[in-house]
Amino acid sequence: MHTHYVVCNIVNHHNRPMSISKTRQLLVDVARQLFAKNGLESTTMNDIAQASGKGRRTLYTYFKSKEDIYYAVIETELERLSEKLDEVAARKISPQDKVIELIYTHLSMIRETVVRNGNLRAEFFRNIWMVEKVRKHFDLAEVELFRKVFTEGKEDGEFDIENVNLVADITHYCIKGLEVPYIYGRIAHGMKEEDTKPQVAKFVYGALGKHRV
Repeated sequence: MHTHYVVCNIVNHHNRPMSISKTRQLLVDVARQLFAKNGLESTTMNDIAQASGKGRRTLYTYFKSKEDIYYAVIETELERLSEKLDEVAARKISPQDKVIELIYTHLSMIRETVVRNGNLRAEFFRNIWMVEKVRKHFDLAEVELFRKVFTEGKEDGEFDIENVNLVADITHYCIKGLEVPYIYGRIAHGMKEEDTKPQVAKFVYGALGKHRV
């Protein structure tokens, strides 16, 4: 507990009033650390209040329950992933390469997020319905990202796609279905990313209707 309290004091070391957004983010960050260390079930609202140094009244001002702050933690983690995907989509690379980079970025970021959250990682699977509820907006945003990339590739003559929306949906759900086996290392076990990318690219390019020259 003392470590978390020290961290909070460092964040606000001049004792200036924190803005609403910073206070909320602090509570979310502290909650994530406690969830990761002790698990969701073993962490109480009182634990979060004490570790943040903000008190129960402040905590309940922002979050009605532990489930609310858990949703906020997952949402924040998904925002990290979404920002990374946006960075990939903005790169000056071909639509074909962009699709592969989006796929690998999605999977590697999901794995990194689950691994770095310690005991919280079990909740990603035990409470999958909770995670699904929170990630709905992320999923829609990712589908839209693929629509844009596929449209760009179609207009450039790189992809032979009749229905961009359908292909974007299928791509998203295929990647989503790979998350758990990828996290557990059940896909391409023992292989490095540079070894798998050419094979994945060949498969994806073929599915998009045009082989890479």
